[in-house]
Amino acid sequence: MTIDLTTYYLEMTDPAELRPTPAKLAGVDVRRAEIPSPELNRFLYTAVGGDWYWIDRLSWTYDRWVQYLSRQELETWVISVHGTPAGYFELEKQPDDNVEIAYFGLLPQFVGKGLGGFALTTTIDRAWAMGAKRVWVHTCTLDHPQALANYIARGFRQYHEETEKKDIPNRPIGPWPGARGQLV
Repeated sequence: MTIDLTTYYLEMTDPAELRPTPAKLAGVDVRRAEIPSPELNRFLYTAVGGDWYWIDRLSWTYDRWVQYLSRQELETWVISVHGTPAGYFELEKQPDDNVEIAYFGLLPQFVGKGLGGFALTTTIDRAWAMGAKRVWVHTCTLDHPQALANYIARGFRQYHEETEKKDIPNRPIGPWPGARGQLV
């Protein structure tokens, strides 16, 4: 199916622009995955993005994942609740001291539990800690309906928007058939 896909580009140019949100869940932990692990990142990519048409990396080979994750400028962080992975973010340091939030999201069973604002606050804090002069992200109309609102609520401002035709499957593929986050 072909859709009109709108992508929103957002930025923050000063750490003081961040409007933080505290964690509302007990047992939340955020740790860096310091050893490149294609299995971990592919799991997180499909578990978080399966409902949102995250399909671009599904064809990547193991070697492609290793190459991507082994770069010094990339960091992967895992958000856990009571030891269970609940989400993740990838940060990429770019030229001119820009840091991109390359990927950010929660597993379906943790959405709507008060974790998103805290997770994004933590993500932005870490981006600034990487020496950023500018933190930026893009989101689109295929992402979670609250994604754009969460970015704006944390202090990001939109600097660009574009719409293009995009071919996508008739429905999201999900992390696997029948997965809908029923456990938590």
